[in-house]
Amino acid sequence: MPNRLSLRDHADRAALTDELHARPFAQLATPVVASYVAFLTGEGSAAADRAHAEALAVALGAPWPADTRDFAIFGTDGVRVRWERHTEFTSYTVFAEGPVGPAAPFARDPLTLLPPAWLAACPGEVIVATRVAVLAPDEPLDAEAVVALLASDQNAAALVSGGDAAVYTDFRIHADGAGRILIEDRGLRPRQAGRLVQRLTEIETYRTLAMLGFQVSRALGPDLGRLEQSLAAVAGAITSSMGAADDRAALDRLSAIAAEVERIAADHSYRFAATRAYRTLVERRVEDLRQQRLAGWQTIGEFLDRRFGPAMRTVDAVAARHLALADRVQRASTLLRTRVDVALQEQNQALLRSMDDRADAQLRLQQTVEGLSVVAIGYYLVGLLAYLAKAAKAAGVPIDPDLAAGVALPLVLGAVWIGIRRLRHALKKA
Repeated sequence: MPNRLSLRDHADRAALTDELHARPFAQLATPVVASYVAFLTGEGSAAADRAHAEALAVALGAPWPADTRDFAIFGTDGVRVRWERHTEFTSYTVFAEGPVGPAAPFARDPLTLLPPAWLAACPGEVIVATRVAVLAPDEPLDAEAVVALLASDQNAAALVSGGDAAVYTDFRIHADGAGRILIEDRGLRPRQAGRLVQRLTEIETYRTLAMLGFQVSRALGPDLGRLEQSLAAVAGAITSSMGAADDRAALDRLSAIAAEVERIAADHSYRFAATRAYRTLVERRVEDLRQQRLAGWQTIGEFLDRRFGPAMRTVDAVAARHLALADRVQRASTLLRTRVDVALQEQNQALLRSMDDRADAQLRLQQTVEGLSVVAIGYYLVGLLAYLAKAAKAAGVPIDPDLAAGVALPLVLGAVWIGIRRLRHALKKA
């Protein structure tokens, strides 16, 4: 559509601009409780995920937002739902405002406000489930109460959002199948509260999805070790090869190793790339919290660095190990091909020498045959001349046949030799 200066806009200008405003944060008036659940559905389920979200809006009697593709906020009085569709997962956050008692902040589960049949039909598998309780500013907690509510003494906590909130979590799955995040409101604005809840649930989601790569890395360790040993054995066989048969056997083994290395890359390269992306998102979201230390507690960043950091470094190490193995297979293949090429060149040189020897023998044989041919043809021609001389003598011509044959012999041999050479040159030009 033309702009106010009657200039022609790019077809994607509006979409590119609107993308900066996509997926806005929810506005939350504290106190509030939220239940967050993420389903691992895969890349090809976008249409099914959207249809299921629309079905929830219909079941709740809430209008579906217009111009929505992979994000929507909808609901009715007492319950709001935030739906998001991502590359390989879809998530729902259900908010329920109202009193949140500090003695039992997780007593209410907003998921129970959704139709049970709809919940049971959710596509995919649950990869993350977390319950968040945001307490009102006048409901402070002490350390002992937090430990009791989280049912663990291995917790993380920090002042966040410039000191406007305190966050407590333990990154565990509790008896109800969900993790727990406890937030003390110390001056949060509605949009700020929504942003904080989303960042915390995203940290939990991206952390869990990144750990999928860790599981793959641990499973691949033995396979990579076996392939490395096989490659070392092939390299040893290449260096001690005794001939073409050994090279062919080494090439067969090397081809099998290369095929398995490529299979690993095809099966797991996406997961390794996704893990790197999720790790970056986790680090960015933790940074966005702007954490300040609470006395006696380890921060969320410190808690993640203790085990999440080493797990991600393990993924990096296994990915680098796989790439190094692929490079070594490539170098071994190049070395073996070089050996085979050299052997082929030697065979070709021997064949050429053999062909040269045969050509020389043929030339010598040809020269011998030519000499014999000159003698044989000359013998027959001289014989014919002798018969002619005898016939002439019988007719009364005074001639000695033997003398005539002797005089004609060198002339006939010379003429035959010249004729055969000219014939050979003519055949070569043809």
